[in-house]
Amino acid sequence: MTDFTDAGEALDRAAETEAETRRRADWYTRYLMVFAAGQLVLVPMALLWKGLLAALVFAVLNLLLMAGLSVYAARQRAVLRGFGARHGSVIGGWAAAFALAIALGTSAYEGSVGFAAVAAVWCALPPATAAWGGRRRAAAA
Repeated sequence: MTDFTDAGEALDRAAETEAETRRRADWYTRYLMVFAAGQLVLVPMALLWKGLLAALVFAVLNLLLMAGLSVYAARQRAVLRGFGARHGSVIGGWAAAFALAIALGTSAYEGSVGFAAVAAVWCALPPATAAWGGRRRAAAA
């Protein structure tokens, strides 16, 4: 009878460990939401501000955002399976959106406040959608 008891206890511990890992892996959703919110500020700044001071302020704010998010991510103890591929696709989608926004914003729509607003939302979509998908995935588990 103890073999069954030991096996049951082992399964219970495994289920608790999995639940704890899923709960702790929710940090990535918060990471993505902060990253998406940063795009709503940084993209219009990159498209509308001109000059050396604007470039310096943009670079410092971007550096602070990325450094803060990197330190936050490095301190997390749990990641779910497939994290590298998921993060790579999110950042790849963001990079493509950002490159397109900068290319169009500096050529065809230079100085357009409307385009800058749309581009900011466009660049925030990849991380925001991934965060929303992560919340749905965590709720289903």
